[in-house]
Amino acid sequence: MNQTINDIISRRSVKKYLDKAVPTDLLEQIIEAGKYAPTGRNSQSPIIIAVTNKEMRDRLSRMNLDIIMGNNLTTSSGHNDPFYGAPVVLIVLAKKDVATRLYDGSLVMENMMVAANSLGLGSCWIHRAKEMFETEEGKKILCDLGITEEYEGVGNCIIGYAAENACKPQVARKADWVYWIK
Repeated sequence: MNQTINDIISRRSVKKYLDKAVPTDLLEQIIEAGKYAPTGRNSQSPIIIAVTNKEMRDRLSRMNLDIIMGNNLTTSSGHNDPFYGAPVVLIVLAKKDVATRLYDGSLVMENMMVAANSLGLGSCWIHRAKEMFETEEGKKILCDLGITEEYEGVGNCIIGYAAENACKPQVARKADWVYWIK
């Protein structure tokens, strides 16, 4: 099978990571793959915020958890880190005034997750980026980075080295997935 297709098919959502830094050159390759995702009318409206700073990563995790749980800082599954211990968060946002922003940002997320898999890294899409960057704290983070245009959060792509038994086995594809018209 073609290696690209194999990378797509073999990718899984990883929900447990090793406490091990990801080399910058690998992150740069993943980000580059995200930058080349197709966008509506080639608007290139998404941006990626790459977070490897542990303090900021933990702050983002707390913001995400606050959205899920409010003041109860433990989920029903007993963990208190919606980023599952991943050392890297690649946040995808897209310009609010672009009609295809959600689709464009979703393609960036997918490209980065497939690229991570191809490089031997685990990844997972974590929701609530929209809500995180609608808060005053989220807006301040963007402002501190010099991002002044109106952006909407699309997703948090967590990246890292997968711990043993970090993801479930592949599930068979449903029988009625494709309908042919020939």
